[in-house]
Amino acid sequence: MTFDLDHHGDAEVGAGLIDLAVNVRHQEMPAWLADPIRESLGRLAAYPDATAATAAVAARHRRDPAEVLLTAGAAQAFVLLAQALRGARRPVVVHPQFTEPEAALRNAGHRVDRVLLRAEDGFRLDPGLVPDDADLVFVGNPTNPTSVLHPAVDVAKLARPGRVLVVDEAFADTTYRAGCPGEPESLAQRRDLPGLVVLRSLTKTWGLAGLRVGYLLGPAGLLPRLAAAQPLWAVSTPALAAAAACASPAAAAAEREIAAAVAADRAHLLEQLRHVPSVTVAGDPASTFVAVRLRGADQVRAELRKRGYAVRRGDTFPGLGPDWLRIAVRDTATTDRFAQTLREVIRDRIDE
Repeated sequence: MTFDLDHHGDAEVGAGLIDLAVNVRHQEMPAWLADPIRESLGRLAAYPDATAATAAVAARHRRDPAEVLLTAGAAQAFVLLAQALRGARRPVVVHPQFTEPEAALRNAGHRVDRVLLRAEDGFRLDPGLVPDDADLVFVGNPTNPTSVLHPAVDVAKLARPGRVLVVDEAFADTTYRAGCPGEPESLAQRRDLPGLVVLRSLTKTWGLAGLRVGYLLGPAGLLPRLAAAQPLWAVSTPALAAAAACASPAAAAAEREIAAAVAADRAHLLEQLRHVPSVTVAGDPASTFVAVRLRGADQVRAELRKRGYAVRRGDTFPGLGPDWLRIAVRDTATTDRFAQTLREVIRDRIDE
């Protein structure tokens, strides 16, 4: 089966539509983030200097600055890995997940093997499914589009000498667990696992999709190879200012508060979806979106669009198919209106 690996949620959004397709938080930027970005505009005559931002990110994750590479969004990191590691003999992508890793690998000439997690298992990671001879492995945690958060101990089992293990933690800052002071199941601070590379994004929580900023955490011996594949001055001065600000203690504390609020809003969405006939929620959602299965999802998506709502199609994700949709977590009032509209769409289809 062929999948459109280049399709992303922003393609679903249009004028006048309520956006439940893109997993970016839509809130006013806090002053501690807006002010440094605004101030950086006065320094655009100079070439970007990533030193301070790199040090700030390293301190945030208790890493050495040599283990940090800032990128123009996490998506650029996938391209760097695919280009710099052309010698990989057996790249494997664990699906369903964000399609950009596989797209980047294929565009770089790699032949990619897929490991497909099953809906019947709640899309939970089984490390034993990954071939022993895979020397470049990509897995998301929490995983887009299923929203499943894999136990860190299971993800860590994939690390071994001679393998680069890439863990996409673009949504890690959206996860929350009562009693846990930080991001549950994150490997960002693990320096003991061989070949571990962790990808992070500042896009989701802070609404910075247009600024393009993210970073890689990984072995100091590997990152120079990735940097060599990166264009000069790849990360702009405003993006570097944002990276430094988002690595601050104030940002870390704010993320935990936001993640707790997201958990409450997600619980409300899940409760509403339980009352929608013919809809099944995949796995145990832990991030800012949920994947749902319902028959005729493509027609439902089209009808929702007519009624003012954009949701993400699921048939472009390997491991899913035409009966899947991804729905973003929003405030409870938006969720209530959407759930009512979804019930009406399904009721009208049944009555036809």
